Amino acid sequence: MRNVLPVLLAPVLLAPVLLALALTAPLDAAALRLPPFSRQVLPNGLTLEVMQRKGVPLVEIDVAVKGGMESDPADQPGLAEVTGELLRKGTASRSSDHFSRDLDALGGRYRIRADAQSTLLQSEFLSKDFSAGLALISDAVLHPTFPESEVKKLLAQQIDKIKATKDNPAEAIEPYAEAFFFGARHPYGRVMSEVSLAHISRDSIAQYHQRIYSGRNLVIAVVGDIDAQRARAAIERAFDSTPGGEAYQWMKPVRLERPGQARLLLVDKPAATQTYFYIAQPGIDAKNPDRVPVSLVNTIFGGRFTSMLNEELRVKSGLTYGVHNIMDEDRLQGMNSISTFTKTDSTGQAVALSLQVLEGLNQHGLKADQLASAKAYEQGVIPRTMLETSEELARLLLRLEMLDFGPDEVNTLFQRMNAVTIGEANRVARKYFETNGLTFIFIGDAKKIRAQVAQFAPSIKQIEISAPGFGGM
Repeated sequence: MRNVLPVLLAPVLLAPVLLALALTAPLDAAALRLPPFSRQVLPNGLTLEVMQRKGVPLVEIDVAVKGGMESDPADQPGLAEVTGELLRKGTASRSSDHFSRDLDALGGRYRIRADAQSTLLQSEFLSKDFSAGLALISDAVLHPTFPESEVKKLLAQQIDKIKATKDNPAEAIEPYAEAFFFGARHPYGRVMSEVSLAHISRDSIAQYHQRIYSGRNLVIAVVGDIDAQRARAAIERAFDSTPGGEAYQWMKPVRLERPGQARLLLVDKPAATQTYFYIAQPGIDAKNPDRVPVSLVNTIFGGRFTSMLNEELRVKSGLTYGVHNIMDEDRLQGMNSISTFTKTDSTGQAVALSLQVLEGLNQHGLKADQLASAKAYEQGVIPRTMLETSEELARLLLRLEMLDFGPDEVNTLFQRMNAVTIGEANRVARKYFETNGLTFIFIGDAKKIRAQVAQFAPSIKQIEISAPGFGGM
């Protein structure tokens, strides 16, 4: 659900700019506004959103398919992602090579990924090539043939990729953390692995596509230098024949229970010179009524370079090059987790200091000037990361639709931020940043760090990094 390295490195690279933003006064609540767009639902249930944005002769055509990781069968984690990856590997009218040639001829960009609640296809073309680009995208979404040879090739590539991931603890720590924290009964804990991929076949992929890729589960966002009426008419023609199908039924909310005592997973990577670790606890979902104050508290605690965690673990002690606290905000309740790495010999010290900072936040909360700084920081960063490019705007429109938000989720955000009081901020600091019932996940040399980490939980589950899967499936 998230990539650890960019999260850790980006704050370091952007530190001077972000620090300057953090010292500015909060913006006017009216400064954040979602640009005008149209929304309509076609007769087959497909939702279409079009936002005209002049200035650059490009158009973004993004397609979101409801379901994502949540829709993966319990024994086939990764099915949504694999299906998405295969869309361009052969259609009724184009082979995989033919598709690639057509895409290259247009100079287009095509990218696909699966997240917690959707499979997202992102594409960009020159405005003059909108019709040709749309024809390519609609062909991939609606008419894939899933050739057996391409299925086998992709599954083999994914297995090799997973094995390579285990050679890079910075990437491997996330799937291990998700599998252990959520468990196999939760969709977010069913992580794609070499084990789960062995259960995926061409038939299961084709059946998933037929069931999920229907009108009632498709959302299309078109953003860019394109006439809105023309875009709507073209989308209607391209997707008019799509069967309505059955709407994907979202899971009921799943409440994450805090364990009565700490849990600890140790993934043994012999001869590792660094330890990567997560300290996780139940977080929030995207619609949690406390999401705005939680975000502000998290910014100060570990969401930016000038954070409480980074100040102690990087600046003062030099135990790490970067530490971050990640607050998931997906459709279902997610993790709230400290994520970092340190030298093998300083593992216990880095964990203990992380817990000390966490306890300080929980017990003492924020000060008024820290809360003001968090508001100024977020109000400086958000417009530049959510509303600046057509890609960002299309992704935002699709996220709002997937999570059943209206434009006011954006338009009133600064107003809601400015209304957060120090009392409210400290209430959520006590509620969501606890020090009991934590889940610890480590990747490192077990012989050298087991004794260091044993103090943090009554028992240790140890697995070898070379073992199949990620400790779940």
